[in-house]
Formats: sequence, C-alpha cells, structure tokens
Amino acid sequence: MDAADQEQIAEVLIRYATGIDSKNWPLLRSCWTDEIDVDYQQLGRFTNPDALTDLMAQLHQNMGPTYHRMSNFVINVDGDRATVRSYVHAVLMLRPGDSTNWVDALGHYDDVFVRTRDGWRIRERVSRTARTLTGGDLAAGAAAAGVEGQL
Repeated sequence: MDAADQEQIAEVLIRYATGIDSKNWPLLRSCWTDEIDVDYQQLGRFTNPDALTDLMAQLHQNMGPTYHRMSNFVINVDGDRATVRSYVHAVLMLRPGDSTNWVDALGHYDDVFVRTRDGWRIRERVSRTARTLTGGDLAAGAAAAGVEGQL
C-alpha cells in the first residue's frame, strides 16, 4: 500500500466535507466518479453524481454554517481500487444567524474509491447515522424529514 494513495484518498474525503461546508458544489462534485452507487439512508439511493450534488446544494443552500468533520480513515488500497471507512460528525445550523436551530449527527461512511485519470474518486458509498441530536422547532422538523441522513 502506497502512502501517497492513502493521502490522496484522505484528501478527497476532506474535499467532500469542504465542498459541502463552503457550498462549493463543483468541488463536491469532483469527489465522485461519473457512475456512482450511493446509499444515504432517508435521502435515498443515487446513481447519478450530478443529481446527488444538486440535492446536496438544495438541502444546504439556505442553511447557516455547516461543519462536516471527517476522521478515523481506514484505507485499504488494492491496485486501482480502495475500500475506506471514515467517521463523520456533522453539525448543521439550519438558518443563518440562528444558533437555536441545529442538527448534530454522528455516523460513518463505507466507501469504495477507484483511481481515475483525474485521481482517486468515490464510486460507492453507504452512509450510516449512529445518532442525531436536534435543537429548535425547525431542526425537529428537519430530523423528521430525514435531513440528518445526509451526513
């Protein structure tokens, strides 16, 4: 296993979180291959990375700050394919300037990465949420609608 491959894969995971939190949708899209198989629990299953990116933009666009922290990367590279487990802790401020409405979710991603001509990209993802806390009336409604499943 090459340390450079591990670093590049970890960089994609950080880019994913940064893309969402900075609302930089092209950056988020750059994390995915052109064909994906992604299971985001309540949000659904996706095979089109553009549709997934559009949904993430729609969900996050009117939120206040969001903080997706990625950690505990376990990366197993086998040639041009890698399996990766990472932990995610997402804090979503649901309304700009409102610290009373928030979602705080913990979970993990099980990913399959592939090496492309543009570098490592996520081809498959299974997202699992271990627990979700909410604050405020808006947050309770968002949790009931499954927003926490979008980690």
